[in-house]
Amino acid sequence: MIITSPSFSDGDPIPKKFTCDGGSINPELQIQNVPEGAGSLALIVHDPDAPREGGFTHWVVWNIDPRTVLIKEESVPPGAIEGVNGLGHVGYVPPCPPPGHGSHRYHFQLYALDAMLDIPEGATEAELVDAMQGHLRGEAELVGSYTRAE
Repeated sequence: MIITSPSFSDGDPIPKKFTCDGGSINPELQIQNVPEGAGSLALIVHDPDAPREGGFTHWVVWNIDPRTVLIKEESVPPGAIEGVNGLGHVGYVPPCPPPGHGSHRYHFQLYALDAMLDIPEGATEAELVDAMQGHLRGEAELVGSYTRAE
């Protein structure tokens, strides 16, 4: 399975448009080679470099149709369910490292699951990870970085 973005390559900086210094919208994501028999996809966007313990969760989405090949900018895949981000709100929160804190990495982690998940909107990343146990059929990752000026 592969996850890419036309906006940035793996390991490269995320354009300002997709950060708190720009439009604060999610970047377009492209999905390829979903494993045969996948029942759903899940996406977690996480910053392990955030100053809070355990990092910071930017987006949690599950029950994405496994036939999805594109998640458009500023959108949630039709029928998908979102969880809470590190601010405690449902939805996407853009990269926004503290000024002068250096470069942060943002991991767009995509998971192929053998079933739809029965967890409610607003679940946490930990609840999603727990619900995925025993259902994982594939995974892929795209990493971007962002640095804010001092």
